[in-house]
Amino acid sequence: MKAFKRIKGLVFPLDRANVDTDAIIPKQFLKSIKRSGFGPYLFDELRYKDHGEPGMDCTNRPLNMDFPLNWPRFQGAQVLLARDNFGCGSSREHAPWAIENYGFGVVIAPSFADIFFNNCFQNGLLPVVLPAPTVDRLFKECLATEGYTLEVDLERQTVTTPSGEAIPFEVNPHRKHCLMMGLDDIALTLQHADEIRAFETKHKSAQPWLFA
Repeated sequence: MKAFKRIKGLVFPLDRANVDTDAIIPKQFLKSIKRSGFGPYLFDELRYKDHGEPGMDCTNRPLNMDFPLNWPRFQGAQVLLARDNFGCGSSREHAPWAIENYGFGVVIAPSFADIFFNNCFQNGLLPVVLPAPTVDRLFKECLATEGYTLEVDLERQTVTTPSGEAIPFEVNPHRKHCLMMGLDDIALTLQHADEIRAFETKHKSAQPWLFA
């Protein structure tokens, strides 16, 4: 997992609540567990007018220009601004994979579905919870200002607006450490590989019949 420390990037505002994981990455794309290649299919049923399938070349697919992610002003966005209960629905890890593969490093919302929130930290994506009135203000500023950017600093735990206002956010210290160091649960466990091997050796010596 790649480490996350700070992003200053263009903001894409997704102005709808209760965006579920099937909207983020539809079920037909769950056939793959590679963790990569999902970016072109992010919000597939909203971004395109046709039906998407795994492995499909999205270069010439008909775009739904009513969906703002297709607008030129939001191309290259790295910060996803969302509404309440983002990531609800199924527990598929493909949702944060698709968001991160597309190029987003941060999702800001008033609230997240619990499983999606946890999955983000396991996949190098930072979910930031801010009060609903603050998120609403950021939406208004973003929609009114083309090229609107935010700087998200995990070490300082701040979201900084173009005016220089630093908005604080909370994050669990353990999750913060793991994300800044690029450690998912497996990598965190492997930090104790020598101790694990020593235990296995001792265990095998003490109870060899278990390993026959």
